[in-house]
Amino acid sequence: MLDKTYNAASVEARLYRSWEEGGLFRPAGDPAKPAFCLMMPPPNVTGSLHMGHALTFTIQDTLVRYHRMLDEPVLWQPGMDHAGIATQMVVERQMAAEGHNQSRRELGREKFVERVWAWKEQSGGAIVGQLRRLGASPDWSRERFTMDEGLSLAVREAFVSLHRKGLIYRDKRLVNWDVALVTAVSDLECVPTETDGHLWHIAYPIEGEEGRTITVATTRPETMLGDTGIAVHPEDERFADLVGRHAILPLVGRRIPIIADPYSDPEKGTGAVKITPAHDFNDFEVGRRHDLPAINVLTPDGRINDEAPEAYRGLDRFEARKRVVADLEAGGQLVTVEPHRHMVPHGDRSNTPIEPFLTDQWYCDAHTLAQPAIRAVETGQTVFVPRQWENTFFEWMRNIQPWCISRQLWWGHRIPAWHAPDGSIFVERTEEEAYTAARAALGDDVRLEQDPDVLDTWFSSGLWPFSTLGWPERTPDLERFYPTSVLVTGFDIIFFWVARMMMMGHEFTGEAPFREVVMHGLVRDEAGQKMSKSKGNVIDPLELVDSFGADALRFAILASTAQGRDIKFGPARVQGYRNFVTKLWNAARFCELQGAVYDPAFDPASCVLPVNRWITGELAEAGRAVGGALAAYRFNEASLAAYHFTWDLFCDWYLELAKPMLADEASADETRRTAGWVLARLLHLLQPMIPFVTEEIWQRLFDAPDGPLITARWPDFDDRGEPEIKAEIDWLIRVVGDIRAARSEAGVPAASKLELRVFEASGPALVRLERHDEAIRRLARLENITPAVGTVPGGSLQVVVDEATYVLPLAGVIDLGEEQARLRREIGKIEAELAKIGKKLGNAQFLERAPAEVVDEQRARQSEHEQARGKLEAALARIGG
Repeated sequence: MLDKTYNAASVEARLYRSWEEGGLFRPAGDPAKPAFCLMMPPPNVTGSLHMGHALTFTIQDTLVRYHRMLDEPVLWQPGMDHAGIATQMVVERQMAAEGHNQSRRELGREKFVERVWAWKEQSGGAIVGQLRRLGASPDWSRERFTMDEGLSLAVREAFVSLHRKGLIYRDKRLVNWDVALVTAVSDLECVPTETDGHLWHIAYPIEGEEGRTITVATTRPETMLGDTGIAVHPEDERFADLVGRHAILPLVGRRIPIIADPYSDPEKGTGAVKITPAHDFNDFEVGRRHDLPAINVLTPDGRINDEAPEAYRGLDRFEARKRVVADLEAGGQLVTVEPHRHMVPHGDRSNTPIEPFLTDQWYCDAHTLAQPAIRAVETGQTVFVPRQWENTFFEWMRNIQPWCISRQLWWGHRIPAWHAPDGSIFVERTEEEAYTAARAALGDDVRLEQDPDVLDTWFSSGLWPFSTLGWPERTPDLERFYPTSVLVTGFDIIFFWVARMMMMGHEFTGEAPFREVVMHGLVRDEAGQKMSKSKGNVIDPLELVDSFGADALRFAILASTAQGRDIKFGPARVQGYRNFVTKLWNAARFCELQGAVYDPAFDPASCVLPVNRWITGELAEAGRAVGGALAAYRFNEASLAAYHFTWDLFCDWYLELAKPMLADEASADETRRTAGWVLARLLHLLQPMIPFVTEEIWQRLFDAPDGPLITARWPDFDDRGEPEIKAEIDWLIRVVGDIRAARSEAGVPAASKLELRVFEASGPALVRLERHDEAIRRLARLENITPAVGTVPGGSLQVVVDEATYVLPLAGVIDLGEEQARLRREIGKIEAELAKIGKKLGNAQFLERAPAEVVDEQRARQSEHEQARGKLEAALARIGG
């Protein structure tokens, strides 16, 4: 027998263990059907579950469970990413915390990597257990790690293949450089941070013209030590006579040309821009256009190097900034200094300002690789959901830059390139193959050193859809599950992961890696603010699971996930859906206590009682709505359709209408069988979304006649019901519902039984009233129902349903004057709030300066207050106020 209350904590771990130990997450289904394959975005081995994970993995698990129920062979491929920078930082911090007197470099590369592997085996991958708590059901027996032997082989194969085609090469270019981590980093690892700084205006003397200068403005004066030019706009007449001449670089004495280039904006600053190709991405491109040398004046750890004058060598970049400014001021070349608030990229791991840094790196020709991926989206081979994200994809892919794929780390896939003393580089799959090639080219006594860099983590994760299935071998799994069916991910990594998988997939398999890409929004707090530790508004999904259960969290996420929109989320929302789980549990207990039974052979068409026939038709309609919405990735529509049927129709109406039928010997058997059958089908309907409570009810109440619910088939929801019966029960619900609402709004005590007088009812309505007299009186708490004619008495509640007016005289039940006064007071409070909100929304400065989410919140509050006022005004009108 079901317990009085549902205890999620005791149920979830037990059920999950039974599913996993039973091998129920492995591909099964009808082999004749197309496979459904979905790749888990591999979380970092250092990671822990956050709300973004909870969103992505809830959506994925819902899809996976739904397609299992469609009897398709389903593979949800799990795994973890080695997270090069994050993992290396974790282990280095661990060494420091343990009091190690050796740094990473003192320990040596081999010993350090051994230590990282040991940490990974003992402490890494905690997120996998957290995903289990969420109910995620991938095939854990196939779990992969981006550094495992098979995936490492795939990485080497991809690198060598691309290099031999000329699509991977060495180049000296600017990269995002983290001076704290001493490595190049990707754009994704740079966080634009609003920073208070200064704009220094510096006068550069014009060569050969005593006393004449050209003034430039900069936010980074220390980089002027590497200036190799000054740019002015070709149409800026102020500097026309200077183009082609030279200025003298202050503090350095170097002659630098004055060039004309449209990059210089006459409307900004002084109209003249110093060009430092080795320390600014825009300057780098200007330098290339004009053949300017690129002089790097920084060391990898952010100090001034020997390319600068001796006075600055060895200084930290910010100390050098102070010294440069002081020396310029002393020399009379500092014209002015302005406060300046601007965006400065910071490393997301180190939180230090990122430097554009000129260095030799390995690059991938992303432009060439992008073309097949672009065509796949243009031709519909791969479809984005919502389609609007295709424009974002095209914009980036059509303007894609070379991809820096090397990182100056020790943890990761070491680049399979070996350097000879003469500068030759041999790119091969193994060191043995590299030596074979080198000896053939340079002689038997050649000595090679493997490139010290490792590959960008996104390189290996770009191979994920096919490397996890056995590529470069043409394995049965690759044949069966590739291309995958759908990718579910956040829009924030569309460039860094989605695009790379598409480029790599086309290059190495000739096909797009997935047919559809479902992009979801970001999870924000209840006020619409982005979650961050600094704001203190981060929500821990595991705490929500502890408090409310995994099902409540999952359902809250799905109900909030509308296509193309970010999600406002808070604990109150999860608590509300915990009430939904409780409602389902209590409904199941009621059915059990009433002797409801599940007969798989039950035929709804055999029902004689209209209420029973009505609920089976409504179930089928809900099933079609849920299935259709899941197939179209409209998760909020699927969950809300399931919610409406469960709470409103089944629990609140059907079970209430069924109570007298269950007590009547003549109708009890049919009603028990109907209730049991509908509940069983409802559990099937909800299982992809809330798997734990549905499985527990299924196994405990129905003794799992067809095995665990997770292995059940999606029901046939073809039943179209009977329109006449649906119309009549819908009428009954409207009558009772409107009377209940009117009573509540007028403050009628719940225990008071009122008289109901019905005016202007048609013949069919009177027949319905007589047929459902007991149900209406019981559910609306009425003493009697009487057809009436003439004038509606004053001081009465009035409800109109179809053509009839339903009147509830209130004389002697409530103090009408006091109730009218109360309603007017409530209306007055709301109008005062609406006036405040209206003043804000009518203020142009507020609309212009306030964050969009704050304006949206005010508009939402305005709409809610207007609706509440309308209800109160309707209640006042009903009692003659």
